[in-house]
Amino acid sequence: MEQHKRTILKTITWRVIAVLVTMIIVYLYNKDIKESVIISLAANGIKMFLYYIHERMWNKIDFGRKKPPEYQI
Repeated sequence: MEQHKRTILKTITWRVIAVLVTMIIVYLYNKDIKESVIISLAANGIKMFLYYIHERMWNKIDFGRKKPPEYQI
């Protein structure tokens, strides 16, 4: 199980990348840096929150995980 701190850090680092990508795409479309920043921060703020919830839900699902041995010698 991941700790909440790890999930939060993963969420933030991934969203920083996503903000930059969104900002570049919006800027290439409208050539307005201020609007590009506003749109990217708003959209990615919402996505960051949703990603955190998504990660925590998946953390409760055992699908694809190997169980540790009950004992070790």
